Amino acid sequence: MTDLETRAAPSRAGALRRAAPALLGYAAVRALGLVALALWSAARDKNAYTLLTARWDALWYTRVAELGYGYEVRLANGDVHSNLAFFPLLPWLERLVTAVSPLSYADGGFLVSLFASLAAAWGIFAVADHVYGRRAGVCAVLLWAVLPVGIVQSMAYSESLFTALAAWALYAVLTGRWPVAGVLALLAGLTRPVGLAVVAAVWVTALVSFVRDRRASEPDGARIAPSAPASASLSPAASASASADASRVLGMLLAPLGTAGYVLWVGHHTGKGPLGYLDVQAGWRNGFDGGYAFARFVAEKFTSFPSALAGVGLIVGVASVIWLYLVGVRQRQPLPLLVYTGVVTALALCASSYFGSKPRLLVPAFPLLLPLALALTRLRTRRSALVLGSVAVASAVYGAFWLNGSGPP
Repeated sequence: MTDLETRAAPSRAGALRRAAPALLGYAAVRALGLVALALWSAARDKNAYTLLTARWDALWYTRVAELGYGYEVRLANGDVHSNLAFFPLLPWLERLVTAVSPLSYADGGFLVSLFASLAAAWGIFAVADHVYGRRAGVCAVLLWAVLPVGIVQSMAYSESLFTALAAWALYAVLTGRWPVAGVLALLAGLTRPVGLAVVAAVWVTALVSFVRDRRASEPDGARIAPSAPASASLSPAASASASADASRVLGMLLAPLGTAGYVLWVGHHTGKGPLGYLDVQAGWRNGFDGGYAFARFVAEKFTSFPSALAGVGLIVGVASVIWLYLVGVRQRQPLPLLVYTGVVTALALCASSYFGSKPRLLVPAFPLLLPLALALTRLRTRRSALVLGSVAVASAVYGAFWLNGSGPP
């Protein structure tokens, strides 16, 4: 056993009862956001449901579900937008919903996101409750709900599904359930490219656990005596250690199969080998350049006064994200959370295209909210409720404005 596994997880029924306040609060915030969107859309003579299910990436997912892979759009500038850029788990689930019900693929995407967002909220609560306690768990879930771009959690996008899988995978790592963590990491890897962050959390934590166990089993440099017969029976402690090792190895083997499997399949499908997926992303002008393109995008905002304000806002936003991560490090967040958040944040901020999508790409990085959740737990309940309620209203209004305007791509 490692220090990550020493706290027993509650039973399922007990866990659901414990999470109920967080889930009810989350549902209320999301309902407020949907009502605000419906009212704003009606005032602008737009259909709120269409905004949630039939625009931008949602259309690409439904096309994959309906037609399979191979659809692409060739732009006038020579770029090729291929639906191979979109990972398959959400379209598979949309197809499943359509196969067992009269719902459309778009309806299926909305239904999957609806349930996945609740599963994500529960997973976030489970992680925060395990690390910091119940009140911090409730606050973390509500903070995730009131993100300025929280409306994405209700769209037929993959953010909610990915966050649900990632959160429960991290919880499985924290509670020493390595095969479960491996399966969930596999599924997360079939959902979004950032599934690599979950794989990294599983692998790094497992390797550190191996090292700790080896050090604990050999105090003061003790070694197994060479005269010990090979056929000697293992002691109960040694047997338990071997079982734990096997469990960790199984989790590590399972974790990367989703991401690796899809990327290799794309390479085979395109005939471009293991790096074929990178060519697909290049067709969307998307890649990883260490943040150079984003830094240049921000710098260009300072060429005129109105846009300079946006530039300042972007700098403040990025600085806030980095600061929250460093606070998490200083507060000694568990290793899997730090690894996961670090990779998600790096991939979001250092991508070379679609700069307006960066707030959406950070939605799965929920451990960034844990320092804020801890700060809220130090306030009186009435004051923290007032803060969260005010932010929820602002988030609902902003989400309605954002989705009726430029919105995500």
